[in-house]
Amino acid sequence: MTVDEKELADYADTARTWLAENLPPRGDAAGRSVAVFHDLPFDEERALLERIQEWLRVKFDAGYGAISWPVELGGAGLSTLHEEAFAEVEREFAHPGQHELTSVSTELIAPTVQLFGTDAQKERLVRPLLRGEALACQLFSEPSAGSDLAGLSTRAVRDGDSWVVTGQKVWSSGAQFAGWGELIARTDPDVPKHKGLTAFLLPMDTPGVDVRPLRQMSGGSSFCEVFLDEVRIPDSLRLGEVGGGWGVTLATLGFERGSSGANVDLGGGFTQLVADARALGRTGDAEVRRALADVWVAEKIAALSTQRDRETRLAGGERASTVDSAGSVSGPIGSLRKLAWATRLKLVSDAAATVLGPRLVADAADGTYRWTEHYLGAPGYRIAGGSDEVQRTIIAERLLGLPPEPRADRGVAWKDIPR
Repeated sequence: MTVDEKELADYADTARTWLAENLPPRGDAAGRSVAVFHDLPFDEERALLERIQEWLRVKFDAGYGAISWPVELGGAGLSTLHEEAFAEVEREFAHPGQHELTSVSTELIAPTVQLFGTDAQKERLVRPLLRGEALACQLFSEPSAGSDLAGLSTRAVRDGDSWVVTGQKVWSSGAQFAGWGELIARTDPDVPKHKGLTAFLLPMDTPGVDVRPLRQMSGGSSFCEVFLDEVRIPDSLRLGEVGGGWGVTLATLGFERGSSGANVDLGGGFTQLVADARALGRTGDAEVRRALADVWVAEKIAALSTQRDRETRLAGGERASTVDSAGSVSGPIGSLRKLAWATRLKLVSDAAATVLGPRLVADAADGTYRWTEHYLGAPGYRIAGGSDEVQRTIIAERLLGLPPEPRADRGVAWKDIPR
């Protein structure tokens, strides 16, 4: 749809008026949390999720919850530019915040179900996910597969109208609070690894599902390992075709990479760093100034890149990352953005260490110790959604046209790959 600047400005003004009626204004940016992942006791994290879910419901019911989704699917039928305009205005107000699980539910799994699900699956899950009534986690990564997601070994064996699943998943954000999981399992070990996968929608209260939160070095337990012991999933909850799980996986990962970095406040940045540098009297130090400049430049480049993409779409151009007819998300631009975002998080960590020195590891009772949560949490985003190395390979092969890396397992049945 064609959009002009005046229409977006009018939309932002209307949204701002509505937000002002529902939320207080946001406080000073310098004092905000710089944590990348939550470090909360179970009950407090659950309470946070409930506040976010309620806010998702309020926004959805007011027409601000699925802005770029078609009207017939419960959305507002507007453009992604309208969606971004609302998000920018929303940051002016003290909303409940974000959580990995709600982001996964609304931005990754809801669109994946809409893309691949049956009518019954869409009816059962899409609107509840968008509205915050249902929460769903990803059951993708495995301890034995590492960055080679297609090499996963969790097995799903057909038994009549059901599938029996046995295996282990890890790095599942918010699984301890999720009602559903998008599960990728191996259904055919006799074909090459990418072709023998199938996707399922798993109710997390199914017998045989054991969720165990993992304590992270940052102190929180946002991630979980999930054990599956002869878990029965009806074929009616299969997502997509048998053997078509890799296409479902790529779509979900594409949505994830496309949304990476959308929350510009996550983990803090230049504003918070320079405030602490001034408070500590460190702004005259050459190394501190260099580190702060690196963060400032990275943030400006990201803002310019976003503006360029916005202007391209205003002029009628296509968005750089789209879903094709096979359900695969055109990923090199999403990978580029995801890699740039993870790099910015590292620059912020490096700058925090330079600004704070020993205060990074010892609580000086001046508020600067909060950067420890960032420093210990930021490396997680160099793995989530595909490691930095995976993103570089995608960029090299699909964006730069470089020769593909040699792969010894190409065309080899999964069961014959040495492990």
